[in-house]
Amino acid sequence: MPFSNRVKDFLEVNQVPFKHTVHPLAYTAREVASAEHLPPRDVAKVVIVSADSGYQMVVLPANRALDLSELRTHLGMSHARLATEEEIGRLFPDCDLGAMPPFGNLYQMPVYVDSALALDDWFAFNAGSHTDVIHMRFKDYRWLVNPVVLPLARELEFSRGW
Repeated sequence: MPFSNRVKDFLEVNQVPFKHTVHPLAYTAREVASAEHLPPRDVAKVVIVSADSGYQMVVLPANRALDLSELRTHLGMSHARLATEEEIGRLFPDCDLGAMPPFGNLYQMPVYVDSALALDDWFAFNAGSHTDVIHMRFKDYRWLVNPVVLPLARELEFSRGW
Protein backbone atom coordinates (compact mmCIF):
# COMPACT_ATOMS: atom_id res chain seq x y z
CA MET A 1 0.00 0.00 0.00
CA PRO A 2 1.45 3.44 -0.85
CA PHE A 3 1.81 6.55 1.28
CA SER A 4 -1.56 7.24 2.91
CA ASN A 5 -3.47 9.94 1.04
CA ARG A 6 -5.43 10.57 4.22
CA VAL A 7 -2.24 11.53 6.07
CA LYS A 8 -0.77 13.51 3.17
CA ASP A 9 -3.98 15.49 2.65
CA PHE A 10 -4.32 16.13 6.40
CA LEU A 11 -0.78 17.53 6.66
CA GLU A 12 -1.09 19.61 3.50
CA VAL A 13 -4.52 21.06 4.36
CA ASN A 14 -3.17 22.08 7.78
CA GLN A 15 -0.01 23.49 6.15
CA VAL A 16 2.29 21.50 8.40
CA PRO A 17 5.83 21.05 7.11
CA PHE A 18 6.94 17.45 6.80
CA LYS A 19 9.42 15.31 4.92
CA HIS A 20 8.37 12.09 3.19
CA THR A 21 10.99 9.39 2.70
CA VAL A 22 10.86 5.91 1.21
CA HIS A 23 13.03 3.03 2.36
CA PRO A 24 13.23 -0.74 1.73
CA LEU A 25 10.53 -2.86 3.37
CA ALA A 26 10.69 -2.64 7.18
CA TYR A 27 8.08 -4.21 9.45
CA THR A 28 9.07 -3.10 12.94
CA ALA A 29 9.72 0.39 14.26
CA ARG A 30 13.30 -0.62 15.07
CA GLU A 31 13.75 -1.77 11.45
CA VAL A 32 12.32 1.57 10.28
CA ALA A 33 14.82 3.38 12.53
CA SER A 34 17.66 1.41 10.99
CA ALA A 35 16.42 2.00 7.42
CA GLU A 36 16.04 5.72 8.12
CA HIS A 37 19.42 5.95 9.93
CA LEU A 38 17.75 7.27 13.09
CA PRO A 39 18.06 6.26 16.73
CA PRO A 40 15.03 4.16 17.77
CA ARG A 41 13.96 6.82 20.28
CA ASP A 42 13.21 9.16 17.33
CA VAL A 43 10.88 6.73 15.54
CA ALA A 44 7.32 6.33 16.78
CA LYS A 45 5.36 3.13 16.80
CA VAL A 46 1.61 2.90 17.14
CA VAL A 47 -0.07 0.42 19.46
CA ILE A 48 -3.83 -0.01 19.43
CA VAL A 49 -5.49 -0.95 22.69
CA SER A 50 -9.02 -2.18 23.27
CA ALA A 51 -10.22 -0.72 26.57
CA ASP A 52 -13.34 -0.02 28.61
CA SER A 53 -14.33 2.94 26.44
CA GLY A 54 -13.33 1.50 23.06
CA TYR A 55 -10.16 1.59 21.01
CA GLN A 56 -7.28 3.83 22.05
CA MET A 57 -4.15 4.74 20.10
CA VAL A 58 -0.89 4.74 22.03
CA VAL A 59 2.21 6.24 20.40
CA LEU A 60 5.63 5.46 21.82
CA PRO A 61 9.29 5.44 20.76
CA ALA A 62 10.64 2.33 19.02
CA ASN A 63 13.02 1.68 21.93
CA ARG A 64 10.19 1.42 24.47
CA ALA A 65 7.37 -1.04 25.22
CA LEU A 66 3.86 -0.20 26.32
CA ASP A 67 3.18 -0.91 29.99
CA LEU A 68 -0.50 -1.88 30.04
CA SER A 69 -0.70 -1.59 33.82
CA GLU A 70 0.61 2.01 33.62
CA LEU A 71 -1.97 2.74 30.92
CA ARG A 72 -4.78 1.30 33.05
CA THR A 73 -3.59 3.22 36.13
CA HIS A 74 -3.14 6.60 34.42
CA LEU A 75 -6.43 6.39 32.54
CA GLY A 76 -8.50 4.71 35.26
CA MET A 77 -9.34 1.69 33.10
CA SER A 78 -10.39 -1.65 34.49
CA HIS A 79 -9.80 -3.42 31.18
CA ALA A 80 -7.15 -2.88 28.49
CA ARG A 81 -5.65 -5.34 26.03
CA LEU A 82 -3.75 -5.12 22.76
CA ALA A 83 -6.05 -5.09 19.73
CA THR A 84 -5.90 -8.13 17.47
CA GLU A 85 -4.62 -8.00 13.90
CA GLU A 86 -8.19 -8.52 12.69
CA GLU A 87 -9.40 -5.52 14.72
CA ILE A 88 -6.52 -3.36 13.50
CA GLY A 89 -7.25 -4.32 9.89
CA ARG A 90 -10.86 -3.17 10.31
CA LEU A 91 -9.88 0.07 12.05
CA PHE A 92 -7.22 1.04 9.47
CA PRO A 93 -8.43 -0.29 6.10
CA ASP A 94 -6.28 2.21 4.19
CA CYS A 95 -3.01 1.12 5.87
CA ASP A 96 -0.73 -1.89 5.77
CA LEU A 97 -1.18 -3.94 8.92
CA GLY A 98 1.20 -2.54 11.52
CA ALA A 99 2.03 0.64 9.58
CA MET A 100 -0.65 2.91 10.98
CA PRO A 101 0.22 6.61 11.28
CA PRO A 102 -0.09 8.16 14.77
CA PHE A 103 -3.15 10.23 13.85
CA GLY A 104 -5.95 8.68 15.90
CA ASN A 105 -8.03 11.78 15.24
CA LEU A 106 -8.27 10.68 11.58
CA TYR A 107 -9.71 7.36 12.77
CA GLN A 108 -11.98 8.64 15.56
CA MET A 109 -9.94 7.41 18.48
CA PRO A 110 -8.18 9.14 21.37
CA VAL A 111 -4.39 9.35 21.25
CA TYR A 112 -1.98 8.88 24.14
CA VAL A 113 1.72 9.57 23.65
CA ASP A 114 4.50 8.28 25.87
CA SER A 115 6.25 11.24 27.45
CA ALA A 116 9.67 10.03 26.23
CA LEU A 117 8.60 10.71 22.63
CA ALA A 118 7.74 14.32 23.45
CA LEU A 119 11.34 15.08 24.50
CA ASP A 120 12.75 15.55 20.99
CA ASP A 121 11.98 18.27 18.46
CA TRP A 122 11.52 15.90 15.50
CA PHE A 123 10.27 12.36 15.10
CA ALA A 124 9.45 9.92 12.31
CA PHE A 125 6.66 7.39 11.80
CA ASN A 126 5.07 5.04 9.29
CA ALA A 127 2.77 6.75 6.83
CA GLY A 128 0.40 3.87 6.14
CA SER A 129 2.87 1.50 4.50
CA HIS A 130 6.00 -0.45 5.44
CA THR A 131 8.13 1.70 3.12
CA ASP A 132 6.86 5.28 3.58
CA VAL A 133 7.88 7.46 6.51
CA ILE A 134 6.96 10.97 7.59
CA HIS A 135 9.41 13.16 9.49
CA MET A 136 7.91 16.14 11.29
CA ARG A 137 8.26 18.36 14.33
CA PHE A 138 6.68 17.02 17.48
CA LYS A 139 5.20 20.43 18.29
CA ASP A 140 3.31 20.36 14.95
CA TYR A 141 2.10 16.84 15.68
CA ARG A 142 0.92 17.94 19.12
CA TRP A 143 -0.96 20.86 17.56
CA LEU A 144 -2.65 18.61 14.96
CA VAL A 145 -3.58 15.71 17.23
CA ASN A 146 -3.78 17.16 20.75
CA PRO A 147 -2.69 13.86 22.34
CA VAL A 148 -2.56 13.19 26.05
CA VAL A 149 1.13 12.88 26.98
CA LEU A 150 1.84 10.46 29.84
CA PRO A 151 4.59 8.06 30.99
CA LEU A 152 3.14 4.87 29.50
CA ALA A 153 6.14 2.80 28.44
CA ARG A 154 9.31 1.23 29.70
CA GLU A 155 12.66 1.01 27.97
CA LEU A 156 13.37 -2.27 26.20
CA GLU A 157 16.37 -4.10 27.63
CA PHE A 158 18.12 -4.65 24.29
CA SER A 159 17.93 -0.96 23.39
CA ARG A 160 20.36 0.15 26.10
CA GLY A 161 23.58 1.57 24.81
CA TRP A 162 22.13 2.98 21.58
